Amino acid sequence: MKVLALDTSNRPLTVAILDDNQVLATESTTVHQKHAEYLLPIIDELFKKVDMKPSDLQRVVVANGPGSYTGIRIATATAKTLAYTLNIDLVGVSSLLTLALNVQEEGSLVMPIFDARNNNIFTGLYKIENGLPKSILEDQHTDFDKWLDLVGEVNSNVYVLGDFDNFNNKLSDQYNNRFKTLDGFSNLPQAAKLGIYGQKQSPVNNIHGFVPNYLRLTKAEADWKKNNPEASETSYVEKFD
Repeated sequence: MKVLALDTSNRPLTVAILDDNQVLATESTTVHQKHAEYLLPIIDELFKKVDMKPSDLQRVVVANGPGSYTGIRIATATAKTLAYTLNIDLVGVSSLLTLALNVQEEGSLVMPIFDARNNNIFTGLYKIENGLPKSILEDQHTDFDKWLDLVGEVNSNVYVLGDFDNFNNKLSDQYNNRFKTLDGFSNLPQAAKLGIYGQKQSPVNNIHGFVPNYLRLTKAEADWKKNNPEASETSYVEKFD
C-alpha cells in the first residue's frame, strides 16, 4: 500500500511517503511554523524524489488533532482534498497518539503533552501493548494539576513527551525515578511511524464529514456561546449552516 502521512498539528511539520512498511522518503522541520506555506512544496518534492505521482497513492494518513488550530486545519484540509480528488482512503490519527508511537518499552505508560498555556494542556494516557500505544485515559484538554490527580500513582515507567518544560518539576516530583523522557528527534512526531500505524486503521466512512479534533472550542465558538448562554449546543452550527 502506497501511503502519504502528514502531521502539522504543532510546531513540527513532518511528512512521509511509504510503500507498506518501507519508508520511501520523509522530511521533518521544526524551524518555523509556516505550515500553510511549506506543506505542499514539501509533499511535491518528496513525490519527485521517489518518482511517484499523487495518483499512485492508495491512502492518506493525517494527525488530526489536538494541537494548533491553524496547524490541524492545514493538515486536515490537505488530507481531505487529496483523499477526495484521488478517491483513496483517508485515516485520521490522534496527534497525541502519533507522538506516543515513539515509545517502544512494553508495559510502560506514555503521556504526550501539548502546552495549551495558563496551566492547561492537551494530553492523554497510553500504555504500550504489543509494541503500540493503547489509550488508557482519553485525549483531553485539561488543567495540568487536575490531570496529575486523575492519573494518580503509577506502578510502571511514565514516558512524558512533547511540550512539558513548564511542568517538568511537578512531573519529577509526582513520578520520581519512574519519570522518563526521550531526547531530540525521538521527542518529535514522525510521519513515517504515523504512516505505518495508519495502514492498520480503518479509513473514515465520510470524507466530507471528517473534521479536526480540537478538543476545545475555537475562539469564535467560545465567544458565541458566551454571548448566547441560553442557546442549544447545536445552535452555533445551525446559525451558520
